[in-house]
Amino acid sequence: MLDTTRLDPTESDAAPGREEPRGCLFALSQPPLMIFLAVIGCLLLVGALHDLLLL
Repeated sequence: MLDTTRLDPTESDAAPGREEPRGCLFALSQPPLMIFLAVIGCLLLVGALHDLLLL
């Protein structure tokens, strides 16, 4: 059976001085990771265009 005793959205599982764990979307919002992914994406795009248009 489901426990419905904690339905108050203002309650938090984290302790008062502790931050909640961050997920994947927080990691993707970091500039170094986005720059890295953009460089890899550009290299893949250049390689694909080279294969399609020049070979």
